[in-house]
Amino acid sequence: MTAAVLNVSAYRFVTLDALEARRQRLYDDALAAGLKGTVLLAEEGINLFLAGPEAALRGWLARLREDPPFAGLDAKESWSETPPFQRLKVKVKREIIRMNMPAVRPSAGRAPAVAPATLARWLDAGHDDDGRPVVMLDTRNGFEVDAGAFDGALDWRLHRFSDFPAALAAHREELAGKTVVSYCTGGIRCEKAALVMQALGVEHGYQLEGGILRYFEQTEGAPHWHGRCFVFDEREELATDLHPETPHEIAA
Repeated sequence: MTAAVLNVSAYRFVTLDALEARRQRLYDDALAAGLKGTVLLAEEGINLFLAGPEAALRGWLARLREDPPFAGLDAKESWSETPPFQRLKVKVKREIIRMNMPAVRPSAGRAPAVAPATLARWLDAGHDDDGRPVVMLDTRNGFEVDAGAFDGALDWRLHRFSDFPAALAAHREELAGKTVVSYCTGGIRCEKAALVMQALGVEHGYQLEGGILRYFEQTEGAPHWHGRCFVFDEREELATDLHPETPHEIAA
């Protein structure tokens, strides 16, 4: 069986208004296109995970990008034999990724980011371009880390993302003089995490641009990574080629 279902994930931190009107419009369009998955909207932006026939999903994304706040929205892609979602949900939330720190507003400005190829080069060398040791900081929950992670990454056994600020405060002194790269599945958590690093005085903090999924996509064989990447859909775990590690049938 060929992998006929396109899966996309995307997010953008951007100030939004008219949330309910946007929610209804996006829901109606996705439903008409036969898509399944989840779209979250909040005043701070959008976060989405959708799957469906390629032409229908690309058309939906094109129409989404016609709305100025979402122009040029970058989407990470993968493929599966069947849709990894059972239904369609489009919701308005307080945050598109919950941290419970209202002062951290990514839409006001991004923290520095490092591209996957640059990170791979740093990890090969054992230091960044200024000679500082590189520390990988996993911002995911503990059970996600157990599926796979960067070699030697810091794992603070988080139960939820909102635990991250307190954990960072407790370990901040250990990061002095090092280049710290926060990472997560698709970029959304590590983007907020990098801003928290700034707020708490971590001098050389970065986010991995596009997260683990973009690292898999843009590096050859995902060097310095072991295991798989946990994803919050019925595929459960992806190998470094962005395909399910153990393909299985998913009910439509």
